Amino acid sequence: MRILLVEDEAPAVKVLAKGLREEAYAVDVAMDGEKALEQAGLTDYDLIILDVMLPRKDGFEVCRELRATGFTAPILMLTARDAVEDRVAGLDTGADDYLVKPFDFEELLARARALLRRKEALYPQVIAVADLSVDTRSRRASRGGRDIDLTAKEYALLEYLARRADEVVGRAEIAEHVWDENFDPFSKVIEVFIQRLRRKIDNGQSLRLIHTRRGEGYTLSAKGDVADD
Repeated sequence: MRILLVEDEAPAVKVLAKGLREEAYAVDVAMDGEKALEQAGLTDYDLIILDVMLPRKDGFEVCRELRATGFTAPILMLTARDAVEDRVAGLDTGADDYLVKPFDFEELLARARALLRRKEALYPQVIAVADLSVDTRSRRASRGGRDIDLTAKEYALLEYLARRADEVVGRAEIAEHVWDENFDPFSKVIEVFIQRLRRKIDNGQSLRLIHTRRGEGYTLSAKGDVADD
């Protein structure tokens, strides 16, 4: 899942981005309203966390312009202003939820998860591919009843492949949803993480689930005829 964090206070950016990345989210940062609109126009974000008090364009205007362009991903608005009229204004411009500062980071995570679940209501909480189980609520995976120890980034990659099970997913799509703006498209980092997942998921198994289709990408599938290898 890729999130755009729009916040102009550097200490808050550092804390929030670090915490979100530790929860396996890919996080991009914009520190003013115009930059937020630019980035949202270039990248397919799953969620935007949007502060109200921003330079150049405030959060209300950013939210209004995003919705006017047809942007449909959920928006969680943050503000230090607790007046009822401010909360109403945020929701009326198109925000899906509103969180007043100061807030507990665990509440932010819970609100983000709720919005993402609403966005992906068609997906089950637990995604099963053969005997592999991916629990999107607890962010855990197991195969044949055995828990798989995954890093945050390994889990994020596995969940994305699981949500697209039986589809061939290209490197560009993986990079857009699992990595952030610092991703180097010329690096081999995706290949490295695919190999890590193979070792943890497929080693010792008669049925391999992670496949490569040369020149196209990767797929998570129990079908033997979907990939080249």
